[in-house]
Amino acid sequence: MPDTDTDTETESDTESDTETPAEETSPRTTPGDCRPYWWSGWPDWSGYLAVVWSALYGAAALYWALGGDGYPFGRVHEDRSSGSILEPSRAEVVAPVLAVFCALGVVTGLLMLRRLGSGRVRKALLAYGWAAGIALTLLIPDYSLLGLLAFSPALLVFVFTGVPGPQDLGDILYWHRGNLMIVFVGGLLWVAATLAYQRRTDGRCVYCGRAPHGPGSASADPAGLRTWGRRAVWVAVLSTLPYDITRIAWYFDVPLGITDAFLKEMRDTPNMLEIGLGLGVVSTLGSLLMHGLIARWGEVWPRWVWWKKGRTIHPATAVVPAGFVAVVLIPGGLMAVRGFEAASWGVTGPAILWVVWGAALGIATYLYYLRRRGVCRSCEQG
Repeated sequence: MPDTDTDTETESDTESDTETPAEETSPRTTPGDCRPYWWSGWPDWSGYLAVVWSALYGAAALYWALGGDGYPFGRVHEDRSSGSILEPSRAEVVAPVLAVFCALGVVTGLLMLRRLGSGRVRKALLAYGWAAGIALTLLIPDYSLLGLLAFSPALLVFVFTGVPGPQDLGDILYWHRGNLMIVFVGGLLWVAATLAYQRRTDGRCVYCGRAPHGPGSASADPAGLRTWGRRAVWVAVLSTLPYDITRIAWYFDVPLGITDAFLKEMRDTPNMLEIGLGLGVVSTLGSLLMHGLIARWGEVWPRWVWWKKGRTIHPATAVVPAGFVAVVLIPGGLMAVRGFEAASWGVTGPAILWVVWGAALGIATYLYYLRRRGVCRSCEQG
């Protein structure tokens, strides 16, 4: 028979060995301490910024509703318009709706910050938060952010040299387009704030989403995540091909998906075909970079990056830019859906697939994150 006194003494010794002060078992005393990057604390500040954004934009909407100038969705000259789903519209109709929408956002955000709500109230808060995030990020914006991202190298040259012509920065970043960027930022804030609230009220770690005593990242099969990630990357790559092929074909005088008259018009417009070719090349390079989400050179710096070769790539180095591109692709694709014309399908038809590209890239990026996220600094699970 086992010696009961010995067992009891052993258990007591084990307990005393494992009982150490909290400050010795954890490298910090609060969830926000010792984080390597300021943005890793997004669950702590995104809710406050979402409330501030809603208050400021709601005040602007009320000003427009009362007849103030600067309504950003009104009818203007084509050179100063945007492709937003709200444009063109009348301020006296849409601005009051925006003001009420933002007022609800302030109330919702404050309730989320205080972690209030259960049952139906919690569901209502989450419904508003996710609806606001999706509408502001994906539905109201147009292709402007995607265009600025693609043309960013050329814009830097323009800003510092004045090439290619007699324009100023206001001809590129005019108010109707700048407003959509403000709307987009508000959408990102609402997505972050809602996700943080959902995790807090669901009893999960607010930073990584893991449930207490739940399975960590070790339970996920890395090989399975890589397999599904590879499939998502290939879907994304295939969705880029129609755009790349049409733009390259136009450069070589092949009217693929357009009329001969439209091709001649582009040929007669200085640098138009070259710009199209450049966009096709950028799209192709983007499809190549996506392979980093499933290849070794997406985890360890390759030799051609000589100043960092052999070092481990921080997951955020891939997740942040890939996630941003995935998000900005979708509004551009939805805008192409609204502007599609069968007679000139080559103009907007291939861009419709940006929705597929963005969704597939987003899935591949999320799977890459799950595969590489490691141990959470807050809940210490992983």
